[in-house]
Amino acid sequence: MDEVFTASQHDRCGPSPGLPEIDLRHVLSMTDCTGMFQHALYSLPDLRHGYCIDDNARALIAALYHAQLVGDDRPTLPLRCYLTFLTYGYNQDTGGFRNFMSYDRRWLEDIGSPDSQGRTLWALGVAVSSARDDDTRDLANDLFINALPGVSGFIDLRSKAFAILGLEDYLKRYPANSSAGTKGSAPAAALRDRYANDLLTAFTQHGSDDWRWCEDLVTYDSAKLCHALLVAGDSMGREDMVAQGLRSLGWLLEVQRSPQGYLSIIGNAGWLPRGGCKAEFDQQPLEAHALVHACLAAARVGGDKAWVDHAWRCFHWFTGQNDLGVSLYAPDTGGCMDGLNRGGANRNQGAESTLAYLLSVLELHRYHGSLA
Repeated sequence: MDEVFTASQHDRCGPSPGLPEIDLRHVLSMTDCTGMFQHALYSLPDLRHGYCIDDNARALIAALYHAQLVGDDRPTLPLRCYLTFLTYGYNQDTGGFRNFMSYDRRWLEDIGSPDSQGRTLWALGVAVSSARDDDTRDLANDLFINALPGVSGFIDLRSKAFAILGLEDYLKRYPANSSAGTKGSAPAAALRDRYANDLLTAFTQHGSDDWRWCEDLVTYDSAKLCHALLVAGDSMGREDMVAQGLRSLGWLLEVQRSPQGYLSIIGNAGWLPRGGCKAEFDQQPLEAHALVHACLAAARVGGDKAWVDHAWRCFHWFTGQNDLGVSLYAPDTGGCMDGLNRGGANRNQGAESTLAYLLSVLELHRYHGSLA
């Protein structure tokens, strides 16, 4: 195995009062000079499954957030490694990104899923918005602009939501109709507007008083749909979008609230069908992170600090306030277990789960303002 990035005493930032520790150790142990490995066997990288662009996009966002928080021009997480993985994943022949790569660095497809395209655009938008050096920002900008045509034909609502988040971050740096704009600004704004309207239409067409959702089945990464409506509605001056995002996020929290008040995530072994019952297991860390991030966005957009309390309640799912009363965070490694099954926690600490936990921690720190 090529060099793996190792942790040092600087890779665990002591928490501000009331905030969780930022622990980078497992992300670093899961990263080599190519990128972040996709899966783990317990806390060890599982080389059989290689890498994927989904996880390296998430890792890039985590690296950018961490660098932004600590004010370090040489970030502890190797964000350039993650960005170059995304760059290498771009396929000029298809105009999209490959997703899966084997351990021997062979791409396993010509183009990845729409979700992986949307998540990659999201990460590139964050890089354009928040990178601390010109080279990183300019490379992300070039790749973002090249990728725009390939992400303009999404059908799935989640793919559109991921793209909206990236488009919003891009437009923070390069607003349309301003002197700061680039050749990507106008098409980015147009695509953001179109996808946001698509989301709103889906919510209004499918929703009712007792089913405030945009589809007839609540599945994965659901809070990202509300999150995208919130940030797009806020920047577009669309109070109807913001109101729908808040309303549906509140409903999503309510259907996942246990009688005792803790977060009880919709399981992926059946999801939540309209008119049916919520699947109890398997519960995924991805869902807790999406809720944390969306609730903090709701607090920023709506101004109601009660959303921050909701974000913390969702975060505590990771630390034991869940249906099994077990912690998913592994303090001995800094990783996060892969979910809650009916028989207990899945002890593998893969990239998606570990990054879900780390990003939740970073976003709480970002919301509360500093590491001090």
